Amino acid sequence: MKCEPVAPKFPVRTIGDSVQTGRVITIRSTGAESSVGKWQIPEELPVAFVFNRRNYAVMLATPADFTDYAVGFSLTEGVIDAPENISSLDITHSEQGTDFRIRIEQDLLDRLDVRQRRRNLVGTAGCGVCGLENAERFFQKLPIVSEAPVLIDEAAIVAAMQKMEEHQPINQATRSVHGAAFVSPAGEIRLLREDVGRHNALDKLLGALALAGIGTDDGFVLMSSRCSYELVEKAARRGVKALVSISGPTAFAMRKAKEANMTLYARAGNSAVRLTQ
Repeated sequence: MKCEPVAPKFPVRTIGDSVQTGRVITIRSTGAESSVGKWQIPEELPVAFVFNRRNYAVMLATPADFTDYAVGFSLTEGVIDAPENISSLDITHSEQGTDFRIRIEQDLLDRLDVRQRRRNLVGTAGCGVCGLENAERFFQKLPIVSEAPVLIDEAAIVAAMQKMEEHQPINQATRSVHGAAFVSPAGEIRLLREDVGRHNALDKLLGALALAGIGTDDGFVLMSSRCSYELVEKAARRGVKALVSISGPTAFAMRKAKEANMTLYARAGNSAVRLTQ
């Protein structure tokens, strides 16, 4: 059964004109017979996370599924524990980008202050841990997500990989954004989110799952990218037991996955292989 988007229980207000997820540009071929055509490219803009009027981080992201992104990033950063910790969200668009003005419970502000001191406030679409002042974050112990290896039928992984593009309308148009999908054990894609940044796509997916009240036990996460450290960290903090990537993991990602007892899979030709546990 597929999961439809769920409206949050807290109020969400959008201020300003919304931004398109992509734009069309004119291109000229470089062949012997030059021709003019159209090419659609994805949008990428600064998104500022502001909690109770306190600036926390600025990321570069695709302007889509912003409520999911606000919730997912807040969860994987450890600013909140559940969507219920958010009392309101204002999404404010301007010429400079978008602000997420998130109101959270007062007793979470002390924890926010600690995390804020570890960031320099700016992150790119390519790296989910940019802006950190030091290396402490990399070596924080991850929670244990599973006591035993998660064995996924190879046919289910292959089926999900083959169907993934059908669920990526932005990538179909631009051929240049990542996808993060939550997949049932049988290989059915239940939910998928897209972004220019792989970690942003995962944040959006995890936020959407949290808003829908769907746990991560019964299924696995499929990424259309390599498996990097920040993907393992974000997934582990939301209890994901198995992570499948189109490309292989880094060695550091594998070490952190073993620390969390998370099972990693990667595509190998027309099949998939289990890399950890």
